[in-house]
Amino acid sequence: MNPAPFKSRFAPSPTGLLHLGNVRTALFNYLAAQRAQGVFLLRIEDTDAMRGHDKYAVALEQDLRWLGLAWQEGPGQGGAQAPYFQSQRGAIYARYFDRLESGGSAYPCFCSEHELEIARKTAIAAGRPPRYAGRCFRLTREEIAARRAEGRPATLRFHVADGKTVEFDDRVRGRQTFATSDIGDFIIRRSDGTPAFFFCNAIDDALMGVSLVLRGEDHLTNTPRQILLLSTLGLAVPEYAHIALVVGGDGAPLSKRSGSRSVQELREQGFLPLAVNNYLARLGHTYESNDFLDLAGLAAAFDTARLHKAPARFDETQLLHWQREAVRAADAATLWTWMAESVDALVPEAGRTAFVEAVRGNVVFPPDARHWAQAIYAETLGLHRAAHEAARAAGEEFFDIARRALDKHGTDFKALSQMVKQDTGLSGKALFQPLRAALTGELDGPEMAKLLPLIGLERAHRRIERILEEM
Repeated sequence: MNPAPFKSRFAPSPTGLLHLGNVRTALFNYLAAQRAQGVFLLRIEDTDAMRGHDKYAVALEQDLRWLGLAWQEGPGQGGAQAPYFQSQRGAIYARYFDRLESGGSAYPCFCSEHELEIARKTAIAAGRPPRYAGRCFRLTREEIAARRAEGRPATLRFHVADGKTVEFDDRVRGRQTFATSDIGDFIIRRSDGTPAFFFCNAIDDALMGVSLVLRGEDHLTNTPRQILLLSTLGLAVPEYAHIALVVGGDGAPLSKRSGSRSVQELREQGFLPLAVNNYLARLGHTYESNDFLDLAGLAAAFDTARLHKAPARFDETQLLHWQREAVRAADAATLWTWMAESVDALVPEAGRTAFVEAVRGNVVFPPDARHWAQAIYAETLGLHRAAHEAARAAGEEFFDIARRALDKHGTDFKALSQMVKQDTGLSGKALFQPLRAALTGELDGPEMAKLLPLIGLERAHRRIERILEEM
């Protein structure tokens, strides 16, 4: 019998747009699955009816697809353990609640929020962990029946035996040990009948055959509780890896609540998917190479042993670096699709590929492409002050020679500039800046050898003539 394939999962709560810290977790899980030639599973943890929204579930699926993080099991893909929305799995959780309660491992708790708060404060004042003292665990069947007859609401608590430890090897943080006396009996079903998220989280991981639970370190304290649950139920316990959180410049964790930028915002701004992937893959994970990589390359070099324990600090400058690399690496068709909305009305269809190849080194976002499209194709060229001054400083004779060079060599910029150099004796900036200023309105930018054929002979003539008229 063949062993089950490696399986990782991303299990977001659809309570807002997917933010950078969250999508990094998705990316790491995707890369781990790809590296192991396994399965990447998507599960929507939407049991929080007060905060969960269908629109956010739709949005996060769209974000993952945009990033190229295709899941092999989950919504829209199906799988043996469907459904993959936790709100649709209530009957499954109910069976396990019944098993735990009938087996004596769980019990109803009738303590009010007020009573629990008093107990918590008392424990803290006495220097004890603020754990539940097990008051309702000692209720008799008759007392339980009486409270239910009174209509008193009850949670369901899992009973944790004192004097033991829960141990596991974390792929990031090493050996972890928790004393059960510090955990206490914890709630697995709320008084309204809904399951606690870490309960269904653990049950689903086991039933769906998840091999590795790779998630943020803020879930580390949930892990011993989940191990206790799974062990009691006789369900498989996965491996765990708890990654350090992403923090902002102020050292506070990035989150959708703290104003972290969403994937949707990045997409609308014009970031390319592989720019985001290359940046996030290195945010808290060490790659031997700093080369720009596609998803397959990122996966091949991904290793949980290279995940950092220290918080990863978000750096806008680095994100922009990978955006530039993504623009350089993208094929012409991809870049055209990316910038088309900004430049489509300006760039002739026959010249699209040449335009993309000419400007890609000077474009970071689509509006940059529009700037160069206007510099190339606009009938009326606007020169900013510095460019205008550089053109005027070159003088009438310079541009008279440039006009003749244009007549002789057409749009061959190398031959044109060589003729101007020979006839004026100028070189370097003194030669190239006036030519660029007159022809593009800028003092720097893409290679003129690529731009001039796009500008075209007639348009170039008109621009030179305009400069001469202003002399």
